[in-house]
Amino acid sequence: MLPVLESGEETLVGGQAVMEGVMMRAPHSYCVAVRKQNGEIVTEEMPVPRMSEKYKIFKLPVFRGIGTLGQAMSLGIKALKFSANAALDEGEEKPKEVSSWMLTLNLLMSFAFFIFMYKFIPLKLATILAQHYPSLRGQIASNAVDGVIRIAIFLGFLYFISRAKDIRRVFEYHGAEHKVVFNFESGQPVNVENAQSFVTFHPRCGTSFLLVVMVISMLTYMLIPYQGFTAKLISRIVLLPVITGLSYELIRFAAKRQGSFMATLTTPGLWLQRITTKPPSDGQAEVAIAALNRAMEMEAKQGGELVIA
Repeated sequence: MLPVLESGEETLVGGQAVMEGVMMRAPHSYCVAVRKQNGEIVTEEMPVPRMSEKYKIFKLPVFRGIGTLGQAMSLGIKALKFSANAALDEGEEKPKEVSSWMLTLNLLMSFAFFIFMYKFIPLKLATILAQHYPSLRGQIASNAVDGVIRIAIFLGFLYFISRAKDIRRVFEYHGAEHKVVFNFESGQPVNVENAQSFVTFHPRCGTSFLLVVMVISMLTYMLIPYQGFTAKLISRIVLLPVITGLSYELIRFAAKRQGSFMATLTTPGLWLQRITTKPPSDGQAEVAIAALNRAMEMEAKQGGELVIA
């Protein structure tokens, strides 16, 4: 869930599903709650200043998106490490932990996989198709094909991993996160019964953002005059921060203007959430509520005020 109104204005509660748990983020606080194998819910929370408060450059358009999403990724990685360690804890005197070097290696491999899967392969296939079909050799046509292939790979990959049992559990916690955020935003008392009455599809989900990124990428690449394969690939990697910042600005603009534009922008993402979110159990909703409550307690200690949408 994206904190899309970051930078001095009201910031909605955001979050992320992790292994057997949920991370919740308020304007100045963070908490991740995880259910251990013995049924106990453990939490980790801490104050988190806005990037725009720490560095003035992140108050500027485009840069604010880079800063906000960079911080969200950092917190997400921290939450994943905590959840992995909690999952490995079997009550031993010296519990197993995920080492920092293993996490770093995993992140590097994930980034390399991302570049290969979503930059190299679509561009390579589009190049091969252009060699066989002259009508696809134009700058607009070739980049349009590249973009369509990228989106198709993304959708296919999501559907494939959703079939795995462990991933389905994560998607159930993803659904719990959305339901609890909806419950909070409604102004109703946050509890399991109220949370379960809401749907799992939320317009601020990162899934919607990823689709916006892919569309913005396609449009941006159409403006880049490079012709060679290597030059195109390098430009796609170098432009990642710019495209991320532009996509954030579009989502931010839409979020501030609720109505038909926001609905149009987020509808494909809501459809896609039928894959990335699943109905949670009451126990999973309870974990998400624990994360939200602790984040709210930390926010109160920071003197922060939340504006409910």
